[in-house]
Amino acid sequence: MYSFFVICPQHRPNLNFMHRISISKSNQKKRVLFISNGHGEDLNGSEVLKALLRKYPQVEAIALPLVGDGSAYRRAGVEIATPTKSLPSGGFAYMSLWKQIEDFQSGLIALTWQQIKAARACGKTCDFVFATGDVLPAIFAYVTGLPYAMFLVSSSGFYENRYVPRWEQALMMRSPRCKQILTRDAYSAELIRQRGYRNTSFVGYPIMDVLEPTEKNLCLSPEVAMIALLAGSRLPEAAENLVLQMRLCEAIAQEFAPEPIQFRAALVPSLMPQLSELAPQAGWQYADGKLYQENLGISILCFSDAFSDILHQCNLAIGMAGTAVEQAVGLGKPVVQIMGNGPQFSYRFAEAQERLLGLSVQTIGKEAATPETLREAAKCVKRTLGDRPYLDQCRLNGLERVGAKGGSEGLADAIAKELFSL
Repeated sequence: MYSFFVICPQHRPNLNFMHRISISKSNQKKRVLFISNGHGEDLNGSEVLKALLRKYPQVEAIALPLVGDGSAYRRAGVEIATPTKSLPSGGFAYMSLWKQIEDFQSGLIALTWQQIKAARACGKTCDFVFATGDVLPAIFAYVTGLPYAMFLVSSSGFYENRYVPRWEQALMMRSPRCKQILTRDAYSAELIRQRGYRNTSFVGYPIMDVLEPTEKNLCLSPEVAMIALLAGSRLPEAAENLVLQMRLCEAIAQEFAPEPIQFRAALVPSLMPQLSELAPQAGWQYADGKLYQENLGISILCFSDAFSDILHQCNLAIGMAGTAVEQAVGLGKPVVQIMGNGPQFSYRFAEAQERLLGLSVQTIGKEAATPETLREAAKCVKRTLGDRPYLDQCRLNGLERVGAKGGSEGLADAIAKELFSL
């Protein structure tokens, strides 16, 4: 039969007809549900969503953020499938039994039931699911009854130099409706493929696509090293972290004296109104976007709209954050981490992040920073900025651990490939 097909032209497939069918199918309206569970996950998901809608105008999207208010999706102008609510843990309930209790008291069960009902409803109106995160988004993707792709942004083989999914995750991966497993780095993809999940690939990490400089004037002295302060995005923890970083700035200025050093803080907008109240807690003053310490002659210029510019132009970052630290490392910057009181940025979180991001990250201390810890961190900052070979290694390490820009379009193409083959 095969040879007959080859020698008889009238039995060859009509390629023009097949092409028209393909175009017709791709022009049909398709709807994708984006599920994610956290600030960084929402950021990744929303960037992929925007790339998908930009490249494939026949696609519609709806979002189901499981943690927080889904602000990244709201900024993208996307419909949210169900009312959102920020819980006390901020998505980090696994780090504290007390935070788990607070979440339950704040309505976690009712919120989860709402989200389950929304996922089921979207299963009737959508064609495909893109789940960003770890186990929880995968379970919700499974609940929809739709085919889905998993972007394992919360997991990496670099954590343990191996990749062993939790049993829940493995169960979700083995579903015939799981069309693609997408990872945040090439190393993780290879490890998962070795475990038999052949539909696994790495096509990019979207967090690097949101770092286009805006040419914001940071009022920098060009010959003086600049240190970025990354205090985190969740209040009130970010406010407490910033006070601790102000004290670290004092230790750094004393370590560098008489050489000058300059500081720029990339803050969430909700923290800016609190600066006048926070400054006295550290023995500082505040006026017009500037924290300053007159006795030591140092200052910190604070911005809520210059995150990308600060990361691109800094020589080193003081990190007490999650995604922002990853982005700094991706740009080739060294990061020094100190501990706060949590709940997010605890030693458990910082140590895991150090394993994930490799040599670019140095963690000082295991408890909330003491004056001695701050002095040690200041010495580490000065030592790091003077180590040229190490700084060169950070640039190479950033490409390996985080990657270059372009991940959003790569993931959008991966979704479209599955979506238009349904």
